[in-house]
Amino acid sequence: MNTPQVEVLIVRHYKENRKKCTLEPLVGRPGFRFLTWRPGATIRAAGHTLLAVEGEELTPADAGRPLLILDSTWRYLDAMRESLQGEVTPRCLPRGITTAYPRTSKLHDEPAFGLASIEALHAALLVLGLRDDSLLDRYHWGGEFLTNLRRARVIE
Repeated sequence: MNTPQVEVLIVRHYKENRKKCTLEPLVGRPGFRFLTWRPGATIRAAGHTLLAVEGEELTPADAGRPLLILDSTWRYLDAMRESLQGEVTPRCLPRGITTAYPRTSKLHDEPAFGLASIEALHAALLVLGLRDDSLLDRYHWGGEFLTNLRRARVIE
């Protein structure tokens, strides 16, 4: 297993089902720190690159900052983001990347370019020059996601 050469902070919503959480296999792995978010919490995030749906596209130049991922359903992200303390730099992933995760939400709209959390993490590290396909080892749709990255010409 490779260790990321960038600190990765994953803030997980307390209602997130850990059995279904695509990032759960990374708990305890060096380089990844997990925090549980609850309403009223504050998260010290100054200086982090926040993986977001808006902002400029993530580039290798962002590698100097720790990476922050908010792990939640789409409907809770705004509340989680409001709890961040300190200035963060929002960055989005290239729009050509598509998810392999089969979506099933009938209650809430999800962005067409939304990815499973493990997909977003893998893609972010890839953009930062830190490709680690072992992140996808326990992700059921990992092979299909790599195929999607090839189709998008993100990897060969």
